[in-house]
Amino acid sequence: MELNNYQKDALTTAVYTSDEQKLICTVLGLNGEAGEVAEKIKKVWRDKQGIVDEQDRKDILKELGDVLWYVAVLADTLGWSLEEVGQTNLDKLKSRFARGKIQGSGDDR
Repeated sequence: MELNNYQKDALTTAVYTSDEQKLICTVLGLNGEAGEVAEKIKKVWRDKQGIVDEQDRKDILKELGDVLWYVAVLADTLGWSLEEVGQTNLDKLKSRFARGKIQGSGDDR
């Protein structure tokens, strides 16, 4: 599946009453779904000594899908395709890697 095709299909299920509501709800939803991914991993570490079984993998896959949906809708809301977001990210990381700045902190390293 191509990222932009996924984004197009995801947008068919994004039902909001205004652009402002769409922006706010997608940002909050993205944060919530990322938290659910973290919560699943936390429980694996807490309850299963870090051993991820097949059910955990399936559950995390579903949550990652929700994260992707919110990223796709948020990117569109701000005027970007998912492919633009992905390429921009890869370009940034490749530049950092080439300059020996892949580790550390700060957006502009």
